[in-house]
Amino acid sequence: MTCYLRPGILIGKLTRCSALLACLMGAPALAQDDGPNPIDTIIGKVGKFREDFRKIREGGGEDWHFSAYVDGGYLRNIDHPDADRWRSKSTSFKLDGIELNMAELSVRKDVNPTASRWGAEFGIQTGVDTEGLVPNAQGHPMGSADTLRHISRANIAYLAPIGNGLKITAGLMNSYIGYSSFHAIDNVNYTRGYLLDNVPYFLFGTEVVYPATDTLTLAFYVVNGYNYLAKPNSLPSYGLHTLWQATSHLTLVQNFYYGPDQENTNRQFWRFFSDSILEWKEDRWSLAASYDFGTEKQAGAPGQPRQAWMSGAVWWHWDIVKPWRVGVRPEFYWDPSGVITGAEQLIWAITSTLECRIAVIMKQHITAKLEYRFDRSTGSGGGFFTGPSTAPGTVALTPNQQLVILGLMWAFKS
Repeated sequence: MTCYLRPGILIGKLTRCSALLACLMGAPALAQDDGPNPIDTIIGKVGKFREDFRKIREGGGEDWHFSAYVDGGYLRNIDHPDADRWRSKSTSFKLDGIELNMAELSVRKDVNPTASRWGAEFGIQTGVDTEGLVPNAQGHPMGSADTLRHISRANIAYLAPIGNGLKITAGLMNSYIGYSSFHAIDNVNYTRGYLLDNVPYFLFGTEVVYPATDTLTLAFYVVNGYNYLAKPNSLPSYGLHTLWQATSHLTLVQNFYYGPDQENTNRQFWRFFSDSILEWKEDRWSLAASYDFGTEKQAGAPGQPRQAWMSGAVWWHWDIVKPWRVGVRPEFYWDPSGVITGAEQLIWAITSTLECRIAVIMKQHITAKLEYRFDRSTGSGGGFFTGPSTAPGTVALTPNQQLVILGLMWAFKS
């Protein structure tokens, strides 16, 4: 059984959590094979892709995989406002109550050049986190968006016998943008950062992945847009991913997105977005940094101004003494025109998480995370909800927010 930690504060509630008690009692260690780079992150996805090829060449590996996941959380605002929502957030955004943030069932068949070159994925999901996938009215949501948010995967894949193996995937798939996963259990922290909540978690379209060398992987994407549940127009968008394993410890990732995300599809109004990631990984600790930059000329605004936004974060985790792991994430999100968050603001935050993970029978594990975070939002549209409207059309806001969070997650992976 293994208990892991990510930055956090230990309080009385933690000792009453059965998962943590099991850790303290010396439950058997759980192998760290899904963190901090699980398959739902781009680094983990490419690592899994390469590992599959290695196993296939050596005659091992399994084709079929099944998984189940349940995530419940309690987010408490220390300042006790009347509001029960987290402004500018799309995951784990309901406060001061126990919530089912995520539940998922999925099945995956890997491609296999020595058996069947065809693969597929299908999954269903529900919970608070799926609600944030649906864009607001200004984001041109599909008419069926509220139903489609419950599908987490629906794709087919083919491994073409070209060079080192060209994998082509079509359908609904995990996004190539961002360091962390949509699933809280896989990440250094329980709550995801603002930069992650404002990039795609899922994409609908076609992915072509090619391991050019032992250390360099390239991928190209044709997708329906930045938000897969939006339909502002009928033109596709494009993506490029490069991952370079510079050394046994250092990984560099560069992602680009380019495409029309407004009703006016003239090329001058296309969105450009860059996502850069560096990760240094040791046996007991890792350090990663991400910097994102986006720009888009607004067709519907007076004067059609070009607007830009940027964000960054650093993730650090350390396995101090098993069974515990700690980690910290400072971050910022600058949206001076409100084009992404809907408010002209600068957000910065720091999050610390304490994690304990215990292995149970038949490839199951239970994870408990205790987290503290401080957020500050300033600017002409900045702030967090503090209560009901103070006047028609006016919502009470405050620049600072402090949260204490407890998450309990169960997962099964075959």
